[in-house]
Amino acid sequence: MKASQFFVSTLKEAPADAEVKSHQLLMRGGFIKRLGAGIYSYMPMGLRVIRKVEAIVREEMNRAGAVEILMPVVQPAELWLESGRFQAYGPELLRVKDRHDRDFVIQPTSEEVITDIARQELRSYRQLPKNFYHIQTKFRDERRPRFGLMRGREFTMKDAYSFDRDRAGATKSYEVMSRAYCAIFDRFGLRYRAVGADSGAIGGDLSQEFQVIADTGEDAIVYCPDSDYAANIELAEALPSATPRAAPTLPMTRTPTPGKSTCEDAAALLGTALTTTVKSLVLATDELNAAGDIVGTTVWLLLVRGDHGLNEVKAGKVEGLKAGFRFATVAEIESRFGCKPGYLGPIGTRRPVKVVADRTVAAMSDFTCGANEADFHITGVNWGRDLPEPDLVADIRNVVAGDPSPDGKGVLAIQRGIEVGHVFYLGTKYSSAMSATYLDENGKPQLMEMGCYGIGITRLLGAAIEQNHDERGIIWPASMAPFEVVLCPIGYDRSADVKAAADRLHDGMAALGIDVLLDDRGERPGAMFADWELIGVPHRIVISDRGLKEGQLEYQGRRDAQASRVPLAEADAFVKGKLSA
Repeated sequence: MKASQFFVSTLKEAPADAEVKSHQLLMRGGFIKRLGAGIYSYMPMGLRVIRKVEAIVREEMNRAGAVEILMPVVQPAELWLESGRFQAYGPELLRVKDRHDRDFVIQPTSEEVITDIARQELRSYRQLPKNFYHIQTKFRDERRPRFGLMRGREFTMKDAYSFDRDRAGATKSYEVMSRAYCAIFDRFGLRYRAVGADSGAIGGDLSQEFQVIADTGEDAIVYCPDSDYAANIELAEALPSATPRAAPTLPMTRTPTPGKSTCEDAAALLGTALTTTVKSLVLATDELNAAGDIVGTTVWLLLVRGDHGLNEVKAGKVEGLKAGFRFATVAEIESRFGCKPGYLGPIGTRRPVKVVADRTVAAMSDFTCGANEADFHITGVNWGRDLPEPDLVADIRNVVAGDPSPDGKGVLAIQRGIEVGHVFYLGTKYSSAMSATYLDENGKPQLMEMGCYGIGITRLLGAAIEQNHDERGIIWPASMAPFEVVLCPIGYDRSADVKAAADRLHDGMAALGIDVLLDDRGERPGAMFADWELIGVPHRIVISDRGLKEGQLEYQGRRDAQASRVPLAEADAFVKGKLSA
């Protein structure tokens, strides 16, 4: 292809709202154009990358035995009401009405639709297992869309859904998809980790994320350098203390801490370690009647060590909080504790609260906590002696680097990652809700066991760039690049020899199946080179009058510090060798 037939549109500066490198470079390289918050048009250069990503995903999905279909973007709300997710999914689900006032959703995912297809089409055990997938536009009404394609509202996703007779079969399907995902990300040449994860709104009890390693990633990946253990921080277990709780050594003392409402400030004033303080977080659960009205509220006090952070996903698995919780209001806090947030603690509450202590807190002695009185803390607090044992002890904190690995093979480390894929074992969550059954060998109906598998097609562009760029622009992995080779003739519009040589090279490489672009725009060399370094084409060949007189071309790989000379007669073989490498 020639640049004059294509569309090349680059910018010297990134838009002011482009926060991360991938967003900046995709905009500057002319891959995407912003239409609205979290909504982008994919320009010709960007669409070529997307199509290459889709092709690899299709090849590996087909190789794994999945069958491609295409499900609609707009879905009737009845299916989502049937599954129970029409309200439960939350505000990210875009709900719309048609002219007849019927409810629809703009799909963020397709569990309901594929389960409806399965219950109609898969009637016998002889038809199982089956795995359907599609590559389709999705929409999630993100509260704060940001980072370009990394957290947009409209995006493209590959989602697949497996149906099996039993858990053993579903587990095999899950493992097949997990291996297929590894093959896909290996082909993209990305550094990634497959990590254990929480299933979130999708459901199920077996889940794994595929995280591209990047310092700008939104997710924290926990792993053990000495073993294969890896998990999302939401799932990573903080083990109980290996040593028993020490006996009290200090008296409990009410201590003035004026203006010191955080654990950090209180510890600094008192001259104690932050690790001796306890942080209080107040949650609430509401009891609803049949009409959905609140008829009662339970307040929960969650305690974590001062240097630790609450893990809300883990908190949501605590008995009593599983049905959903919210953070308590200031009025609810004052009525129970007699104090505004900042000086809260488990001693001297006005009304009963449920106390949940993190495992680390439950093992502490002589600790410092809020006194439920402004400008005061209590030091030397001990379980059993100064206050009752907590109602519940649970793992409710985020792990930190240096914690023992849950597999017992070392200590944990943490790095940042970008989630680009997720596999779930769903079990019968949807088949039960939607009565998706098949007839077994005895003619009896059985619920199908399901799995769900997603890859963020457009998000992969951002993730790949976050991992592969320099001060000049994008460095695309070869399998994702918009073009494999760019020919840069100097004086194409002025030199008949350069034009003829460039055209011959272009046509010869195209005939060999090389995805090559000839820049025939007549740009100055500096501007031309800058464009293709920004766009990130892996291989560049420069044709000039001086080089032709010497029978030479100039080659430079996108990662190369300097150019090298290649005999003109060997250009095609040289490039083929570079591409195969």
